[in-house]
Amino acid sequence: MASWESPALVAAFVSSSDLEKRLLAPQDSLIVDDARSRTYDAVCMPLTTAKWKDRWRDMCIISSDTAGAKNEGAEQHAELWRASPVFELGEVTMTRLEEAEGVAVVISDWLELDASDDWVRHDSEIALQQELSYASYLDVQTAIFPPPRNRSQIAAYGRAVNSCLSRTPYMQFSIRLPIYDPSIFQSSPSPRSAFGFLPDSPSPTKSSISSSSRPSTPEVRTSESRAAPSTRASEAELNATWEMWDIIRTICAYNPRLTLTLDLTPPLPSASGVLNRWAAEPIRHLFIPASTFIANAKGYPVLPKGSQSFIRDVMKHRPVIILSNTTAGLHTKGGEVAYLQYMRHLDKTSPAVVQAKTEGTVENFGRGYQDYLQAPLQPLMDNLQGITYQMFEQDPVKYQKYEEAVFVALSEWPPSERIVICVAGAGRGPLVARCLKAIERAQRNAAVYAIEKNSSAYVTLQRRKASEWKEKVDLLFGDMRLLSVPEPADILVSELLGSFGDNELSPECLDGAMRFLKSTGISIPSSYTAYLAPLSSSKLWNEVRTGKDEKASETPYVVMFQAVNILSGHGGEAEGDRCGAQVQECWEFEHPRRDAVLDERGLPLTNSHNVRSAKLTFHIPHAGVLHGLAGYFEAVLYGEVGLSIHPQRKDLISKDMLSWFPLFFPLKEPLYLPSNSELQVSIWRQTNQRQVWYEWYAESFLPVFRPLAEKARPGPLPRVDGRGSFMAAASTPFAPPSPLVDAIDNPFLASGDRPVKEVTRRVEEVSKIETGVVKIGQTSLHNPGGRSSWIGL
Repeated sequence: MASWESPALVAAFVSSSDLEKRLLAPQDSLIVDDARSRTYDAVCMPLTTAKWKDRWRDMCIISSDTAGAKNEGAEQHAELWRASPVFELGEVTMTRLEEAEGVAVVISDWLELDASDDWVRHDSEIALQQELSYASYLDVQTAIFPPPRNRSQIAAYGRAVNSCLSRTPYMQFSIRLPIYDPSIFQSSPSPRSAFGFLPDSPSPTKSSISSSSRPSTPEVRTSESRAAPSTRASEAELNATWEMWDIIRTICAYNPRLTLTLDLTPPLPSASGVLNRWAAEPIRHLFIPASTFIANAKGYPVLPKGSQSFIRDVMKHRPVIILSNTTAGLHTKGGEVAYLQYMRHLDKTSPAVVQAKTEGTVENFGRGYQDYLQAPLQPLMDNLQGITYQMFEQDPVKYQKYEEAVFVALSEWPPSERIVICVAGAGRGPLVARCLKAIERAQRNAAVYAIEKNSSAYVTLQRRKASEWKEKVDLLFGDMRLLSVPEPADILVSELLGSFGDNELSPECLDGAMRFLKSTGISIPSSYTAYLAPLSSSKLWNEVRTGKDEKASETPYVVMFQAVNILSGHGGEAEGDRCGAQVQECWEFEHPRRDAVLDERGLPLTNSHNVRSAKLTFHIPHAGVLHGLAGYFEAVLYGEVGLSIHPQRKDLISKDMLSWFPLFFPLKEPLYLPSNSELQVSIWRQTNQRQVWYEWYAESFLPVFRPLAEKARPGPLPRVDGRGSFMAAASTPFAPPSPLVDAIDNPFLASGDRPVKEVTRRVEEVSKIETGVVKIGQTSLHNPGGRSSWIGL
């Protein structure tokens, strides 16, 4: 895979027919060298030839029309092969190591690892192992598996892949799949779709399998040649290929060597939830045939807008792009090189790539930290290192916001009054410097006290006082919870916030510092709120599993999210609706706190007032797997000045702020969530005299419906939201496809891109009405009693 500094890799797909042409006109150069001369970076090609397929079928597929003696001979040959599988010369496309360098091989697409016939399945798996063994001999790094086709035997497919992972170390395996099975939009589907996948379809038996090859790529037909599409496509049909992938990777225990090759031959659906689900998976390759491109006004090949957007988004995975059939002359201008130039242009203009290369952005600052688990800070137990302070001080947005908040607060004081500012937790002094700038801007008479408990950082403060601040600042060394200040403060300034707002003990620290304030004093920040959302990320879940003990899966981590998908949609807003927003509020802390019971020193007697809990219900519009919870925070510094990492508001409140990445609460085991289900999350902030910790738990539910009574009840008709028809094959009218249209309409949107919450119909327009929910799953309680993770007081 490419790095952020280099462009995405583009590979040429060399088909079996291309290889046959090379045999007719032998060339001295290697295939990969020939591809590189045409500016490709790599090659993707079949490992075997048609001779291997013919021999395998002759041995393993017995025709009912064949004479008994011939069948016995075939059986004998098959048994000898099963005992010791071996290729014959001419059955493989490469024989030398140098031929395989830079090549990703495609496993024979006629192998039926999910056949309904036991013998076909058995012999296909032996052939698969034989091909992988030979690929390993050639030091091939990546093998692309044929797509599964039979939903009823998908577990058998997954078991076979898992066996290969165990028997073939080091090699990367990639499953080729489209985002959906395109046959669902054909009015009269053939017995087997163009992709070769039909859920629950019977496979040919050992005695009846056809000698024709089974296509493994969706066929994109022109508007003249293809039948009119179906007007109905249920969510279950759109989910089918993703659910097959989910079964395979689950059977394979989320093996990190198992990845996806997304086949983008069929037009992409317009439903962002369906696409976002794939963007969170481990995409290693994008397979894009020339037929997916359309011609622009000048005749050059380009991709439809929906495909452009999706590809730009998944470039954050740095996948290898596999281009197929680019020499067929399907477009009048540009030739083969136009396809490569266009794909490299999409990579160069991908938001993830642009942001990663732009100075001052979060993506540029966090390069190398994407989806990397970091333990939260223990600010009261540990003193920060100088390099940590230096990293946080690179955030101009945070300190500009603090300066603005202090300036706004100072501006409200009469110019004649003397104002006392106390900076609690001064670190190496960036907040102190910003307070002095705000004083200068507001033209106020103010004294500044700076408190710091880190003895090493206190040396830096002394140097800055001597060289920069002089008599403008008084330094105080010690713990703010125990220290006394010379005079009460009007403004208390602190930067003790964590990724979840309170997870670095800002409430507990400020409890001790509030006694510095006058009765009319203010705190900056004045409040902060924790938020939560359900998250899917196989990569993060795998990272947590590397800890190999229970503590790892009961520890919250700071993470710069990249390969993730927020599973929740927008819940209804009507009174009594169970589901809330996509990202929901957990709790809030305000300062100064006026209701705490204090001792004679002004300190709380216990920490009980900082205990919190929340119970949140999320609507899950599209099927997905819950791997954990994403935690965010939003803070009000003063007035309308704030800080936020809330995914929907961060750019409005504090764009490009670098200091905080979200918090990830992992699950021990993934929790499958079907379409239109509900997720109920419970989370607690617990404490004792020495520690603070979080506990979390989740349950999943499905709405239950009853048929409408034949006779309407008296009174006004109740209303149900768009989820009220999820058990029916809900869909929207599907316009005839056009080569210029790249979208399959989301069956859960009534029109345009309106979210589900806006789709509201009268009961008389639907066939059933919701009566309640039934529980379908749950997690264990994570981190009870703070047994695995806690923050020390």
